[in-house]
Amino acid sequence: MIRLEVGKRIGAYRITEFIARGGFALIYLAEDAQGRKVALKVGDVAGGGRYVTRFLEVTDKRRPEGISPDETPAEAIFFRQDGVRIDFLDVHEIDDMLRTEGKILAQAKNQNLIKVIETFEHEGRPVVAMEYARGKTLREKVRALEGIRLNWFLTIVRSLKRLKKNGQLDYHGDLKPENIVIKPSGSVVMIDPALRADERGIITSTPHYNPLLYRDSKADVMGIGIMLYEILTGVLPFDEVPWKFAGREQGGEIERLSLSYFLSYAPPKDLNPNTPEPLSRLIYRCLVDQEYGLDELESDLVTFLRKE
Repeated sequence: MIRLEVGKRIGAYRITEFIARGGFALIYLAEDAQGRKVALKVGDVAGGGRYVTRFLEVTDKRRPEGISPDETPAEAIFFRQDGVRIDFLDVHEIDDMLRTEGKILAQAKNQNLIKVIETFEHEGRPVVAMEYARGKTLREKVRALEGIRLNWFLTIVRSLKRLKKNGQLDYHGDLKPENIVIKPSGSVVMIDPALRADERGIITSTPHYNPLLYRDSKADVMGIGIMLYEILTGVLPFDEVPWKFAGREQGGEIERLSLSYFLSYAPPKDLNPNTPEPLSRLIYRCLVDQEYGLDELESDLVTFLRKE
């Protein structure tokens, strides 16, 4: 792992602060020669969400040697003919996928998606320099009991539709409260899309927000539905994730029955009587209806917001 300390120079940047870590990388705040703030993403030596906390202290302070309870690391998901395997990525796999992420984000131009400034090499490993999205994550907003706006999710849906239509990003793949930043202006920025190596059948995603392990825009639809459920109820709809048949063909009777059982969850109104019925139906369709996509979600969000 590249060890960075405050004051150290890396490329054209000087490190000023450690920001966060995920399952595969660490993020540092830095400044360029003109004093402009950037976020530097460097790969870990290995990664995968369920392996992280075995080796690191869970701490309330963010530092490279620990992991904050506010961080839900993604996991490395390997798709095989007989299903999926959740494992860890080694340093070479992480570096390859970081380079791919840098290329994808450099080509994806959207005001609601984090921008890449450059990708460069340091000590033989890639470093992705991104704009610094100053603000609070959705997780921090929820924990602080600050107001949550449905308009944020509508903005995300519309941005994802534009990115897909323009052939710049087919799907984010790892939407969760930690990966949505709300700037002081109120604008929304999506960060850390799922790393992907399509030719090898690998993605990084967080099963609690993508329990069926979709590799298309349905992953984002389901992630939004789960976030809305969590905001309304304070809990997640599914505990044992991912679904054991995720990534396989779902044509058999056993798989259909298993999926019906897995997708059973307590309606949000049972846990929060103040849940509006139209919002409860929207969440249901996000989670259960496999044909319910970004277009339908946008339409339902617009209808609900107009009536409010």
